[in-house]
Amino acid sequence: MAKRESTFINMVLTLFVVTFIAAAALGFVYDFTKDAIEVAKMKAQSEAIKKVLPEFDELGDVCKVAVASASDSVEVFPAYKGDKLVGVAVKTYTNKGFSGFISIMAGIDTSGKLFGYEVLEHSETPGLGSKMADWFRNSEKPGQNVIGKSPESSKFEVSKDGGDIDAITASTITSRAFLDAMVRAFEAYDVESEQLKIKNTSL
Repeated sequence: MAKRESTFINMVLTLFVVTFIAAAALGFVYDFTKDAIEVAKMKAQSEAIKKVLPEFDELGDVCKVAVASASDSVEVFPAYKGDKLVGVAVKTYTNKGFSGFISIMAGIDTSGKLFGYEVLEHSETPGLGSKMADWFRNSEKPGQNVIGKSPESSKFEVSKDGGDIDAITASTITSRAFLDAMVRAFEAYDVESEQLKIKNTSL
């Protein structure tokens, strides 16, 4: 039996078949797991909100706030204990990370200060940029700690740029990105807090 001659067309057809099968398999896996992934993300978000805010009974209506420094709106979650507003959680973000997108849940209390934060999503370098999860709430090193601060009382830029916050060692880009996301959170807080005052006044 003669051996089939390899031709350019045969190679292209083979590559097409392999690519089609791989794409179909990936599509199947995505469809099969997307609901579970979404549930996991929502659970992580809910747990993050609880960690970044003072104790509360319930969340108010989630709203999307447009801020000047962002092309996309930012989600804001007002939190209440009884009828009293105790703070808002802001799902903020930045695209300026060393590896691009970073998503953070920031909690801001009614005095306008950062109560807490949780990093939701990032692709920063393990052991370097990934340190932002804890670096900026180090109570033993005031220069690193952003908890209890706001852009009104402290300059939310790294000290290398003339700001008040110490950057993560060897991760200045990630540090700048983190603070960019924090400033965006406070911008959203300022917009939403004004809306909440208007709502409360009209009651």
